[in-house]
Amino acid sequence: MSEFDNQIPSAYDPFADANAEDSGAGTKEYVHVRIQQRNGRKSLTTVQGLKKEFSYNKILKDLKKEFCCNGTVVQDPELGQVIQLQGDQRKNVSTFLVQAGIVKKENIKIHGF
Repeated sequence: MSEFDNQIPSAYDPFADANAEDSGAGTKEYVHVRIQQRNGRKSLTTVQGLKKEFSYNKILKDLKKEFCCNGTVVQDPELGQVIQLQGDQRKNVSTFLVQAGIVKKENIKIHGF
């Protein structure tokens, strides 16, 4: 019976690995790109963890123009400033940030289903 206990699937939490890695000392600064489900097929893409020296509004303006979507910069009390974009733009955002030289590829974490 113990071999069946190991095969039981559990609920997947996309934020669990980010919370576990943030607790360690000397960890790298990662940029987290996540997707949040809204109503039905609608979704939001959030980008958090960019350095504070970058202008979030200028990055958002370029992202909106490049991917033909709407977005906003939200001030969160725990996370700081977070960029939100309409739709599933996870791969587009990650390639854009690498090509623009804002973040290295190994410092980007893509979360979601």
